[in-house]
Amino acid sequence: MSAATAIGLVSASLRGLLLHELKLTPLPEVTILAPDETAGSPRLNLFLYRVTEHPFLRNQDWTADPRRAGQLVAPPLSLTLSYLLTPYAPNDPVTGNAIAHQLLGDAMRVFYEHSEIPAEHLAQGLGGAREKLRIIGDTVDPESLGRLWSTFTEPFRLSVAYQVSPVQLDVSTAPLPRPRRVHRVGVPDVRAPLDPPSVATMSPAGGPAGTTLTFTGSHLAGRVAQVWVGGHHSHQDLPLTGDAFTVALADDLAPGLYEVRVEVSALFRRVFLFEVRP
Repeated sequence: MSAATAIGLVSASLRGLLLHELKLTPLPEVTILAPDETAGSPRLNLFLYRVTEHPFLRNQDWTADPRRAGQLVAPPLSLTLSYLLTPYAPNDPVTGNAIAHQLLGDAMRVFYEHSEIPAEHLAQGLGGAREKLRIIGDTVDPESLGRLWSTFTEPFRLSVAYQVSPVQLDVSTAPLPRPRRVHRVGVPDVRAPLDPPSVATMSPAGGPAGTTLTFTGSHLAGRVAQVWVGGHHSHQDLPLTGDAFTVALADDLAPGLYEVRVEVSALFRRVFLFEVRP
């Protein structure tokens, strides 16, 4: 949309929608005037009395420019337009405002049946708009409506309020270059050993203090072993050259049952039981 003309084009589109969809005979005039401005009768009048920023679209992010690759454009200024729809007709000595009521009812039917302004009724200049212009009934309390009418010389007339949104106005903020996209994501080269070490047996399972323990397993060569006896770290960083290794127990171990924990290069851990006999 154009910032200079969009609001006026929306008003013209609403007028065109009413003129094409009203089923009254004769067809009344549709004007876009202030309530106290004189015109023919009978007629329907659309008065734009308030323009506000759209509450949910005011913090949009920058978006890709469809016309220029690699550019981001600032979000448009999104507005909500508030209109007052008022019928004007001469009073009948018997039925009073009945003709005005007919005008208002048929206009409300048109807006109800067309919750979005159809493309064929959009004013020239809005055909390429990105957004759909929705027509929503607006509830205005009698006190606010009375204050609005009190600003004009015309006496109060029955009116219905509508909102049209979102009306988006392009802004002239300079575009930004689009950040470069990541084409390839690196994956750490983490490899688990194909043949993890393991310790299968410990022998003997019992004996006096100072006994030499023999551990056998597989894929132990090139690793280092740690051994705990009864919770005490007795051997650390013991280099392994084959699939068997030996560890001597301390000579001062008291008789009893001890846990012997073996760990190989932080890849394997196992606990065996050894009984120290007198």
